[in-house]
Amino acid sequence: MSIPQSFLQELLSRVDIVDVVGRYVQLKKGGANLMGLCPFHGEKSPSFSVSPAKQFYHCFGCGKNGNSISFLMEHTGMGFVEAVHDLAQQTGLQVPEDDLSPQQKEQAAAQRQKQATLTDVLEHAAQAYRRLLRGAQSPIAYLRERGVSGEVARAYGVGYAPEGWRNLASVFAQYDDPLLEESGLVITHADDGGKRYDRFRDRVMFPIRNVKGECIGFGGRVLGDDKPKYLNSPETPVFHKGRELYGLFEARTAIREQGYVLVTEGYMDVLALAQRGFANTVATLGTACTPEHVAKLFRFTDTVVFSFDGDTAGQRAAHKALEGALPYATDTRSIKFLFLPPEHDPDSFIRSHGSDAFARLVAGAQPLSQFLCTAAAQQCDLTTPEGRARMSSHAAPLWAALPEGAFKRQMLGDLAAQAQLTPAELLEDWQNASHRAAGHKPPPPPGHTDALVQRRKGPARTSAARPTQTRRSVPVSRADHAIRLLLAHMAFFDELSHEHLAALHALGPPYSPLLAWLEEQFHEHGPQTWAVLHQRLQDHEGQALAEQLMSGTHAQAEGDVGEWRHELHDLLNRLLVEQLGQQATQALAAAMSDPAQLQHYRTLDARRRDLLEKLNRAGT
Repeated sequence: MSIPQSFLQELLSRVDIVDVVGRYVQLKKGGANLMGLCPFHGEKSPSFSVSPAKQFYHCFGCGKNGNSISFLMEHTGMGFVEAVHDLAQQTGLQVPEDDLSPQQKEQAAAQRQKQATLTDVLEHAAQAYRRLLRGAQSPIAYLRERGVSGEVARAYGVGYAPEGWRNLASVFAQYDDPLLEESGLVITHADDGGKRYDRFRDRVMFPIRNVKGECIGFGGRVLGDDKPKYLNSPETPVFHKGRELYGLFEARTAIREQGYVLVTEGYMDVLALAQRGFANTVATLGTACTPEHVAKLFRFTDTVVFSFDGDTAGQRAAHKALEGALPYATDTRSIKFLFLPPEHDPDSFIRSHGSDAFARLVAGAQPLSQFLCTAAAQQCDLTTPEGRARMSSHAAPLWAALPEGAFKRQMLGDLAAQAQLTPAELLEDWQNASHRAAGHKPPPPPGHTDALVQRRKGPARTSAARPTQTRRSVPVSRADHAIRLLLAHMAFFDELSHEHLAALHALGPPYSPLLAWLEEQFHEHGPQTWAVLHQRLQDHEGQALAEQLMSGTHAQAEGDVGEWRHELHDLLNRLLVEQLGQQATQALAAAMSDPAQLQHYRTLDARRRDLLEKLNRAGT
């Protein structure tokens, strides 16, 4: 969805950044500004400043800065559109949806209303479960036995669903309300005349919250012998197991303070570790770790440590997590894998050996590079040519999933050494295998065609491989270039400044619908290939523009990512120069009737000239 720049300016003028930040950070007066402990890095003395006059925040420790929208995105992990809707709801503004058809507007409004209603129903149930835990001897005894204090249980909102088939009938006035079934709280037995009963019975209840703190589902741990031992809410309009992580809302501050997030497999692992000083722990919800999970975690930190049981099931889960994490293993991120002894999970290990022993395990966790090599070599005898060949075959899809960059190039060298080949030979083998599988003839030697090997040997890339050259006869604008590079390298979104993002949003139609959709895709799912994006773009109004931008070039995702990154920043800086010039002209015209605009003009023009001078000095 495209949100007009004029609406964003109106929204930011209506909200008070002090109120927005104050929901999450304790602020105290410090001169003209307010000060507090930075929520983005651990510190003991306040260096986080909020300016009521400028409606801006800045941390003098870590350098984070921005407005109310960027604060919600950085601190809560919301996407851009989600943050705008959150602020609009607080101010009573209606987010314009001019780029949607009347039917789409109606569907979007209905979906938002349904989600808000379902989270209200689930929160009402969560409050009831918390009340029912008080005085319930069996669940309290169970929690004490597992070493969970009342303080931790309260922090995570732990509750109890008693025995009995219809306990929620005393919680909700209308037990036959369809919302109870749609939220997953109640089951309707179609074969028994539509008889209804509670989904969760005689279970310790763990409320699952989204990044905004809304209750979206539950996990329940049985106290008796019923199966399954753990039961999750079903998929609903607000709950998707493959996207949500238990404890992420509660762990946000600790993740930033400790500099990493610890990913486990169970609810009790989260509580047990939080009890003993590891409040930066989250858990998957009875499902394998997905790319969506990893993308969400990297909104809060650059370091993820996966913790797995040492048994066979733990090894399988680790391989799934590896596959989910590979597309996000950029040069600036750290991904590690911790394996416990076979007889332990994190909960039992820390209770048996203590916090210090567990901290040592975390510190010694395997880096992704090491685990990737281990995973590729699993069940392969590397002392034989056959085993090494099998290993290289296993490694091919793992290596291909890595994003372009220095880390990927180094992993090629490590895998080649393990296969006892040169990097060029290993690439040639992979390419030949790929062409054989597709029924094509093998390509020429990699020294002639492979961009990576060419860079190692020295020849410059031909202009045909540059993303700014296409077969179209019409000129390509800077805006075309910039959007195409973002389509080909979505990871660049993570590196754009607020000023560059503003320059992109200021482009307006026809770029704005595609750009807003692309940015939303990145925040929801992380970097994706053009092939995946193309499939998801079907029937979107930005589809035709995206296909036009990506047509005529088949090498837009190849080559040196550093060059593409530099080119994108140059394009955005030049777009910014153009926009600053237009804004300065408008301010100068306005100064004819409003002298106060003259200073605004001078500020814009000075910024434009300064940026242009830097570009000229750089020779770009």
